[in-house]
Amino acid sequence: MTLRRRTLGRTGRTVAEVAFGTAALGDVYGAIDPGAGERAVHAAIDAGIDWFDTAPLYGFGLAEERLGAALRGRRDKVVIATKCCRDTFEKFDFSATRVQQSLQESLRRLQTDHVDVYQIHDVEFGDRAQVLGEAIPAALRLREQGLVRHVGITGLPVRYLRWLLERCEVDLVLSWAHYNLLCDELVTELLPTCEQRGIGVLSASPLLQGLLTQPGPPQWHRSPKEVLAAGPKMAAACRARGFDLAQVAMRFALDEPRIATTIVSIADEAQLRANLAAADLTVPKDLLQELAAIALPVKNRMWFEGRPENDLR
Repeated sequence: MTLRRRTLGRTGRTVAEVAFGTAALGDVYGAIDPGAGERAVHAAIDAGIDWFDTAPLYGFGLAEERLGAALRGRRDKVVIATKCCRDTFEKFDFSATRVQQSLQESLRRLQTDHVDVYQIHDVEFGDRAQVLGEAIPAALRLREQGLVRHVGITGLPVRYLRWLLERCEVDLVLSWAHYNLLCDELVTELLPTCEQRGIGVLSASPLLQGLLTQPGPPQWHRSPKEVLAAGPKMAAACRARGFDLAQVAMRFALDEPRIATTIVSIADEAQLRANLAAADLTVPKDLLQELAAIALPVKNRMWFEGRPENDLR
C-alpha cells in the first residue's frame, strides 16, 4: 500500500494524504499504553505517514511530550505541526506574548529546535482584532526567525476561517468536521479562497467526531438530533453491503485531491492499520449514492462554537 502525496499550497512541500493526529497520545479519549502509542508512531513513519498533528491542549502537554519521545532519532523524517493560544478547554490567550511563550514550551516538550508548522488554535474563540493584529503577526515573526517553517490557523467555522484568510498572509488552514459524508463546506465555502491565495488546506475529523462509525458518536456530540439520526442509517447501509462505515467515510475524505492531508487520531497500530486500509478501499458508486441520499436532508447542518460575533453562517 502506497499513500498518495500532495502539495501543501504554495509551500512546495509534499505530504502524505493521511496524517497522524496525536490527541489520543494525550489520553484525550481515555488512557492509552504509552508504549503502544510510540510503536504506532514508528509504524506510521514506516508506512509513509510524515505529518504529525499535535497541540498543547491535547493532554495539556502530554501528547507533545509523548510525540517528542517517540520521534527521537526520526525527527528529520516528519513534519511536526503544533498549535498555540489554547492551553485548556476554557483558557484562550491570543496575545503575541503567549504565542512566543507557547512555542518555547512546545519545543521543550517535543525535544526539537523548530516546528515545521505553527498554527493559531481555534481562532473562532479569539477577538478578531487580536487574532489579526497580535497572534498571527507574532507567529509570522517566529517564521522569520527560523523557529517555525510555516504558519497557519485552525478552527471549526469555515466562513470565519475564510474571513480571516482574506485579511492575513498565512501558509495553511486546518478545518475540522467540515469535509465528510455529511458536510462539504470545506470545499464549497473555503477551498476557492485557498486556491486563489495559494494556501494549503488540511482537514481533520473525517468521521465527524465518531458520528460516521458503526458504534456511533459519544453522548456529548453536538450535532442536531436529525443529523445524529442519519449516522445509524448510513452504518446500516454500509453493513448491508459488507462495508464498515468508518472506512467508507475515510475513503470519501481521501478522495478530495485538493485537500493536502486528512488528520485522524491514532492511538495504536490497530487504528493505524484500519486507516491505512481505507486508503486502499474501493467503494461502489451506488453505495456512495445511497449514503448521499441519506445525508441530503441534513447536509451541512453544523453546530457553531466560539465568540458569537464570529458566527458568519
